[in-house]
Amino acid sequence: ASCVQFIEDELKATPGVLNANINVGTQEATIEYLPEQTELSQLNAAIQDWGYQTQEAASELPADQQENAHEKEYRNLMSKFWFAAIISIPVLLTAYPKYIPIIQNWSMETLRIAWIAAAVLTLPVLIYSGGHFFTGAWAALRHRSANMNTLIALGTGAAWLYSTIAISFPAIFPEGTSEPFYDVVAVVIALVVLGQALEIRAKGRTSEAIKKLMGLQAKTARVIRDGKEMDIPVEEVLVADIIQVRPGEKIPVDGVILEGSSAVDESMLTGESLPVSKKAGDEVIGATLNKTGAFKFRATKVGKDTALAQIVKMVQDAQNSKAPIARLADTISGFFVPIVMILAVITFVIWFDFGPAPQLVYGLVTAVSVLIIACPCALGLATPMSLMVGIGKGAENGILIRSGEALQSAQAIKTVVLDKTGTITKGKPELTDIVLAEGTAIDNDTLLILSASVETVSEHPLAEAIVEGAKSKGLSLGEPEGFEAIPGHGVVAKVNGYEIALGNLKMMQRYQIDPGSLESKAETLANDGKTPMFAAVNGKAAGLIAVADTVKEDSREAIAALHRMGIEVVMITGDNQRTAEAIARQVGIDRVLAEVLPENKAHNVHLLQAEGKKVAMVGDGINDAPALAQADVGLAIGTGTDVAIEASDITLIKGSLKGVVTAIEVSRATMRNIKQNLFGAFIY
Repeated sequence: ASCVQFIEDELKATPGVLNANINVGTQEATIEYLPEQTELSQLNAAIQDWGYQTQEAASELPADQQENAHEKEYRNLMSKFWFAAIISIPVLLTAYPKYIPIIQNWSMETLRIAWIAAAVLTLPVLIYSGGHFFTGAWAALRHRSANMNTLIALGTGAAWLYSTIAISFPAIFPEGTSEPFYDVVAVVIALVVLGQALEIRAKGRTSEAIKKLMGLQAKTARVIRDGKEMDIPVEEVLVADIIQVRPGEKIPVDGVILEGSSAVDESMLTGESLPVSKKAGDEVIGATLNKTGAFKFRATKVGKDTALAQIVKMVQDAQNSKAPIARLADTISGFFVPIVMILAVITFVIWFDFGPAPQLVYGLVTAVSVLIIACPCALGLATPMSLMVGIGKGAENGILIRSGEALQSAQAIKTVVLDKTGTITKGKPELTDIVLAEGTAIDNDTLLILSASVETVSEHPLAEAIVEGAKSKGLSLGEPEGFEAIPGHGVVAKVNGYEIALGNLKMMQRYQIDPGSLESKAETLANDGKTPMFAAVNGKAAGLIAVADTVKEDSREAIAALHRMGIEVVMITGDNQRTAEAIARQVGIDRVLAEVLPENKAHNVHLLQAEGKKVAMVGDGINDAPALAQADVGLAIGTGTDVAIEASDITLIKGSLKGVVTAIEVSRATMRNIKQNLFGAFIY
């Protein structure tokens, strides 16, 4: 981790570099620079100066190449480990001759020959298995600094040199102190390299989320060029290509349907299990699954521009970002290495001056032990590994976290502000109630058929809800005649010989129809956040039809879970106070901010922050974008607009409020794990 700090500082000192960020977890550097002031070769030289080789970032490569690169590095480290481990066995046997039955009978001359053999065997361990520690330490020394490699190189190098001098010139040492420590060289290098190999394996696993996402993509596409159908790799599809998709096939890229229709399973993107019906003119998303029909579509986004590629990029960027707590680890480790080296010197001095005989041997052994044991290689990975796993787990659950900072901020949230329409509610009106007038001769279905038949030609937003409600019940609708829309009142028409009037109370008054008890029933429905419409048949009040933007199935459950986590929930909406409070009652919300204009949403979030609260804003529309940006953490519902998603820190692909709960839980678990890791790395 201290190496990271040094290289970042070196890069930032390069002319033209605006910012540099290195992620230990992915072993990648993200550099913002002005091309007219610096060149890529200068940036490479700044990194290579520290003894590191540079290559194209693995995250820019296809998933299979990334996996191969990880696998190659893992195999390389494991071969170094096995080489050191195999040599450790005979070296360990000769290191403790008193405890090994056969060796304890050897003469001192035979033992010395065995120790010379151990010196020869451990030299290639230092060069082959531990060579990278020495090159790293030398690079740091050239920059007058010390890092983790310095500790390992000093410890193992000192142990090998001391041992070689001890067996070459035993006379200069006090009696009984010329025993070697070659086992320290072989075993320590073997264990540290094994640790590095396991880190590489863990790094490969943390990008499983990305691999799963990448694996969703279709491998080939059936493109129509010059009137001929041909199967080509998905990478070769061009914008404006016409692509044929058959039932059961994956859609290769994003586009717009030209002809045909189908039901498409978009669960990989939205989490919704029900297939979505698609017709000509509708958009389709790459990697979703075509279920029933066949269709042709025109490619609009290919390669890195597809929705799936953007999601993958978002996850990678987040994993490459740094949480504030990670910068703390980098800073601490910059001081940690010099402190450990000073402690090793102090340890040697104390044992040499005050320790039992032979003081030199004890002094060297204890100083070398301090250098080796204090090497907190875990420190550099304490934060990035946890962040990568946390962000990866989020992605698996349909939560895209943009940065480490967003992940860290989410754990401190005390207030969650929810936009009403499309966040708590479905954002689409639905038929909720049919109430018959006292003494009317018609039944519920007849009233709904007559009302929906009139509304088939109406352009009113609530008309569609009534028509859809009738169709969902399997009712067949009639053809309206003499349709007339009366602005601010309602609509009139003739259906199946009946004169129908449908509208508000003013409509009833216009035609001098007595609503009777329906008026008080309409008031009750309105208090529940519903929009009641009076229906009259042949000049007499027949009943009420109520429509409402209904609450999502899991909103109440999600809000209750937030309360259990000790989080205050606030609803913000442009709707009137009565409707807002009705919805709030249904879902159990504490505080309602109603009749808020779109441009004032961000101001209301600011006022909550002024109360000293860490505020998260959840929204889905363009009008929510400023408030999402203003909040400490902005969460956009993935079914919402691109602008809202762009302005947010976290995107909930599934469109469910349960994602807010999961996001905060993932954040808290990740930060808890990071603190445990940092504590463990230092205390050890």
